[in-house]
Amino acid sequence: MRRRSLLIAVPAGLVTLAACGDEDSGPSSADDSATPEASATSAAPPPKIVDGPLPAITAGTKFDEKPTVAKGSGEPSKDLAVKTVIAGGGKAVAENDFVVANYLGQIWQSAKVFDNSYDRKTPLVIQLAQGSIIDGWRYALTGKKTGSRVQFSVPPTWGYGKQGNEDAGIKATDTLVFVVDVQNTFNAKASAKGEEVPQGDAKLPKVGTNTDGKAPSIEVPKADAPKKLVANYVLEGDGAEVGAQDSVLVQYKGVVWDGGKEFDSTYGRKQLTSFSLQQVVKGWAQGLTGKKVGSRVLIVIPPDLGYGDSPPQGSGIEKDSTLVFSVDILAKM
Repeated sequence: MRRRSLLIAVPAGLVTLAACGDEDSGPSSADDSATPEASATSAAPPPKIVDGPLPAITAGTKFDEKPTVAKGSGEPSKDLAVKTVIAGGGKAVAENDFVVANYLGQIWQSAKVFDNSYDRKTPLVIQLAQGSIIDGWRYALTGKKTGSRVQFSVPPTWGYGKQGNEDAGIKATDTLVFVVDVQNTFNAKASAKGEEVPQGDAKLPKVGTNTDGKAPSIEVPKADAPKKLVANYVLEGDGAEVGAQDSVLVQYKGVVWDGGKEFDSTYGRKQLTSFSLQQVVKGWAQGLTGKKVGSRVLIVIPPDLGYGDSPPQGSGIEKDSTLVFSVDILAKM
């Protein structure tokens, strides 16, 4: 199982589709490592942002190359030192966005690398929200554009605070140095951007192809629901294929086949959702496995691959219902 980032404070998002049906426990990435909870640093006042000092990047100087960073020289700033090493020209990152980024983190005093995503060959996907990630990241990356490499140093106040992070070898007095390559950013209006695929089967629901961040329409035909799982592209992206062990970041909307009533939607909540395919109903896991990032997918889930005779309480889903979803796969984690 892949190792989860040490930066994450709590799992991002709650999913009503979790196979266990427990609404109080959010999905977590498929890994065994513990993650630190949000510390008292989350209540710290906003830092003053300064230009330096920051140690030199001595190798891996191109965007998305694993960097080598020198040991810090002298005393680090007690403020948040931030430098845009490579200026990107993409979308600006806003607080509460989900960012996709490769990164390396090390300790100022020793240059000991305590975490990096480059070796895992999987970028971090994390929400820049209070309680989801250390505050230094929120303040350093807000306003930066995708395609940028950002270097910053984080004093304990906006890092792991007085308790440090024993698992990572970070003491309470350690200032942390990060190099972050910002690949993408997503907000509540994010949408799939793939190529439109014909929807010619009149016996299947038709899903809207709008890419303006608004919820797509789902038109359910007056016909018998299929007995087997349906998972078809509406918009086909060109990203990596989703694996059965992956976690994904999505927009989705769900309706019941009989009557077409909506019962769940990230659009309505104005909040993207991330979850592991190991923690959702079988129809979702099977329907999204093998599909490409950047796609919109129609999934029709028969009762035996959905909730069967035990739908979540208060969901508005009747027993043995066939469920219809439009799912935008924004990123895999």
